[in-house]
Amino acid sequence: MSPRRKIDAAERFIAGDYFKAVAAVPRRVALLVIACITTVFVIAAIGASTYLLIQHEKDVASQARSAAVLGYVEEFMKGFTAVDPFHANAYVERIAGQSTGEFAKQFKDKHDQILMQVARAQPAEGAVEAAGVQRWNDDGSADVLIAMKLTTTTPDGNSTVENGSRWVVTATQEGQQWKISRMNPVM
Repeated sequence: MSPRRKIDAAERFIAGDYFKAVAAVPRRVALLVIACITTVFVIAAIGASTYLLIQHEKDVASQARSAAVLGYVEEFMKGFTAVDPFHANAYVERIAGQSTGEFAKQFKDKHDQILMQVARAQPAEGAVEAAGVQRWNDDGSADVLIAMKLTTTTPDGNSTVENGSRWVVTATQEGQQWKISRMNPVM
């Protein structure tokens, strides 16, 4: 025991307050404050992590939906621009089966004209140059801007002709299947 402590203990004994309780610095209050602050930080970190996870899942779902509509529109446009005059009826039936809304009505009204044009046309192949979702509409449909390259052979079969076109195609999901509801060429 240090000499200073000996003097303090002796003075307390002599002063008569030897049996009184000495108030120590409350360490539990400081520990409680630190625990509360740590708890608040942990709750904030969990909340921020949950928010980021939800946003990430929304982004993944949105990207998957965009990829699905882009894949469908690209395949439809390849088939739409791939004209085979020897199978004109199958072409018209395939396009009619993938249409809905305004496009289906227009296609049905011009069914015979389209059939005659396809039967008289030269064989052609379509290739997608680029495609992207322009916007999502309120009804759940998507407007897709797509650039196509059409390759046809001349009637004599000696040379090929390449044409380019751009379209705004509106795809609507009916059940689990996408269908084309509107097609507009872009000038």
